[in-house]
Amino acid sequence: MPDYSRYQFVKVEVANKVATVTLNRPEAMNATNPQMHGELEQIWVDLAEDAAVNAILLTGAGRAFSAGGDVKAMAARYGTEEGKQRTLTLPSGARRLIQNMLDVGQPIIGAINGDAMGLGATIALFCDVIVASETARIADTHVKVGIVAGDGGAVIWPLLIGPARAKEFLMRGKIINGAEAAQMGLVNYAVPTEAVLPKAREIAQELADGATWAIRWSKLSVNKWLKDQVNLILDASLAYEMLTFHTDDHREAARAFVDKRPPKFGGR
Repeated sequence: MPDYSRYQFVKVEVANKVATVTLNRPEAMNATNPQMHGELEQIWVDLAEDAAVNAILLTGAGRAFSAGGDVKAMAARYGTEEGKQRTLTLPSGARRLIQNMLDVGQPIIGAINGDAMGLGATIALFCDVIVASETARIADTHVKVGIVAGDGGAVIWPLLIGPARAKEFLMRGKIINGAEAAQMGLVNYAVPTEAVLPKAREIAQELADGATWAIRWSKLSVNKWLKDQVNLILDASLAYEMLTFHTDDHREAARAFVDKRPPKFGGR
């Protein structure tokens, strides 16, 4: 069994063949800092090798699933050597996170207990079955901070709701709630907040107790299609995202977020 105690920002509990994985930065609405991003890249490898796990339940600590990237940290990094290094190393880590999620044999059931924004929405939507709170806000808000939806949003949104609607959501950073997401097929189920974990756990336990290899290989067969789209789109969208990290519009958006004011974009 892997040693899950080494993870700082991802909590793992295994019981009855189900691993409950909790994004664990509740004070920051589970926004991903570099350390948490690294843990999210690796955790799927450890889970895939854990013979005690037949299903994975993914959720967030506190009132959010994940607010996505840490915008305050983005503002602090802009124009620094750290920021430059981050744009050089982030694409490989972002690709690894998505690839490792798709390679896990065990089904991943997303329990979207609260807001899922930006990267948080991407991680949620790459789960195999998604149970969302009716009131959870879901959006890919990259454009709101002046960057491209490069870490997987450009892959998964068109697959789930079609290119026309996906482009509107990605270009506008449009927010919907869990009930609306279920109506359009973005998530599988929308239930009251207090029912999210019980519903997700019910599905996870059913899959954990089911025909192990039939379930895993059915998932991996469908994921071949998803991987084709990842190979087609992800590198380009990540490259565009890294370019936008160096624009004045991104700097303005990040500063405006910290200052709690609307950004004034200049197209530079």
